[in-house]
This record gives sequence, C-alpha cells and structure tokens, in this order.
Amino acid sequence: MTHQKKADQNIAYSLKQIVFYFLKLGTWGFGGPVALVGYMQRDLVEDKKWISEEEYKEGLALAQLAPGPLAAQLGIYIGFVHYGFLGATLSGLAFVLPSFIMVVILGMVYQLYGGLAWMQAVFYGVGAAVIGIIAVSAYKLTIKSISKLELSAIRSNWLLWIFYVLGIGITVITEREEILLFLACGLFYMVIKAPPRWLKKSSSLPAGIFISTGFWNYDSKTLQEIGWFFAKAGAFVFGSGLAIVPFLHGGVVKEFGWLTEHQFVDSVAVAMITPGPVVITVGFIGYLVAGFPGACVAALATFLPCYLFTVALAPSFKKIARNVSIKAFVQGITAAVIGALVGSVIVIGLRSITDIATAAIAIGAVLALIYIKKIQEPYIVAAAAIIGLLIKFI
Repeated sequence: MTHQKKADQNIAYSLKQIVFYFLKLGTWGFGGPVALVGYMQRDLVEDKKWISEEEYKEGLALAQLAPGPLAAQLGIYIGFVHYGFLGATLSGLAFVLPSFIMVVILGMVYQLYGGLAWMQAVFYGVGAAVIGIIAVSAYKLTIKSISKLELSAIRSNWLLWIFYVLGIGITVITEREEILLFLACGLFYMVIKAPPRWLKKSSSLPAGIFISTGFWNYDSKTLQEIGWFFAKAGAFVFGSGLAIVPFLHGGVVKEFGWLTEHQFVDSVAVAMITPGPVVITVGFIGYLVAGFPGACVAALATFLPCYLFTVALAPSFKKIARNVSIKAFVQGITAAVIGALVGSVIVIGLRSITDIATAAIAIGAVLALIYIKKIQEPYIVAAAAIIGLLIKFI
C-alpha cells in the first residue's frame, strides 16, 4: 500500500509538517476549490517536493471521481499518501477546522445582529454579488465538465447536455434537488457508454452571549434530520463545493423550511468570505438551525462520507481509476448536478435580485470575475457589502 512507503524510504516531511500545512491552507486559502487544489500542487509538488506529480494527479483523479468536496478530498488523500489513515484524518481535520470555527463565530454574530439595519444592508449587497459569483462558477463548471460551447463539442457530448438541461429544468420547476435524477443519469450514461461486465451477464442490479446567539438551542429530532440530510449532501454531490448549493437549497429552504430564502443566500455569502472549502457553509447553516450542536452535526455529516470514500478507495485507486464504467457513471451524474446548479442560480436569483441596484451588483460581480484577472471572491463580496451600506444609508 502507498502509506507503507514510510517504512521503506526517507520521507521529505513529517506528519506534523503536513498537518501544519493544511492548517495554514484552511486558515488563509481563499478562492474556492479550483484555487485550493492549485495551491496544493504549487506548494507540495513544485516548491516543497513533498509528494510526486504522479501522487498528486492520482489524488486529484480520486477527488473528481468520488462524491464530496473536491479540495477537502484531495487534502485527505495527500495526508494518506505517506502517513495512512492517521495522516488522512489529521490533514482533513486541520484543513476544515479553521473555516468551521470562523463560520460558527459568524453564525453567532449573524444571530445577534442579523435583524439590525446595518447587517441587512451588508447582506443586501453581498447576496446580490453571490448570485453573480455562483453564475460564473456554474459557467466554468459547465465548459470544464461537459464541453465547450462549440457545435462540434456539443454534438459529441449530446447526451451529457441532455442530462444538463434536465437538471436545469427539473430544479427550476420543482425548486429542489432530485437525487434519483442524478443516479438515473449516472447509471444510464454508464450503460450506454461503458456497461460493466456484471450488467452484460445479468439483467438485474445488485442491492450569555451563547444564549443570545442560540449557541446551544436545539432539539434531538432536528439534529437527527440535520445529520441525515447533510450526510446525503456529502454522499451524493460530486465536484466543486458550489455544486452542493442546489441540493442544500432544496432541503434547507423548501423541504424543511429551516431558513428563509435570504438567510440561505447569506449562508452562501459566508462561504465566499471565509477561507478553506466552500462546503463549510454547512456549518453556518447548521448553527442557524440548531446552534453549535447543529453546526457540528452538519459539518461532520457532510465531510464524513468524503473521508470514508477517500480512505476506502485510496489503497486500490489505480485499478478503480482505470474503470471506464465508473468514469461514465460519474460523468452522467456530474452533468445533471451542474445543470441543477444552474437551475438553482435561476431560482435563487429570481428571489434575491429584487431591484435595479441588486441586478447591477450581480452583473458587476460577473464582469469583475471575467475581466479582472486573479481577483478573488472575498474582495468582490467585501466591495458588495460596502455598496450595500452606501445604498441603504446615503
């Protein structure tokens, strides 16, 4: 196994060093999943030379094939490479913990001041900017994961585009996520493109301040619902952290009614202004629903499937990665999920873009991301917050 290399060779870094690296990345790593995996490649492969290019690519491929947040999975895999399950566990915790602490603190502040005029003004601008940011991310995910917007590329990937359009349409109409749609698209694409051997042989499928901020306000039934819902989110959503947004929207706002539409958009905004994995917004949502216990349960339930998939598949991943049926299954699911993300942008946008000012802020965020090179989302969110304050008070 890969992690047994420790006994056979001198490793360029200690367990303490790799854990400390992910602690720093989780504290200062802005820019979303694409930026975070880029930082890991630059720092660990090119600069420090702690892991090889081949090991990095294997980890990235696994993170793309398995469900869960991309950057967190890659971090867990890198921890696993030379230090096995302990390395995977400590690296994953170090990566997620800083941003989790930040969103809990922001949740406390939000509970205290969310009803005040200045806080509402801040999120008036921020909420609109978030719609623009998600829209650009959805476009980038579309051309990266399905195909470029060229006639020849669309023609050769026509089935994935059908799944994509289905994802958009069903999300807009039902205003919720449909996991069965994702699974159906994945299975159908696998059967069409690369049917597995067992399918060819058989026709059947196998089976104080803490009080005022609601710090400890929860009930056991709600915690159970949070745990089950966020576990499904972590187990069935592939790719970028933002791909989880439509799934969360369907459950948190529509199915359970835990948050209002504006509170949900604010939760996504919090994910944009904090470092580390975007998916950490689940901690903020969990806090608003059921205090600190809710935040812990939501974060643990979301990241646990990601951790289990990674450590379970890592030892034998080279063989799994070559399985064309698995790749086809993931491609089908991904097309539908990205379509659902676009549908979610439409649904949330129709409720969040309420006037000319919010429309202008959203368009400005899109143009900034397109035309200002290397600008990071937190700067756009901060500018939107200032604009929101100016509009409301001047």
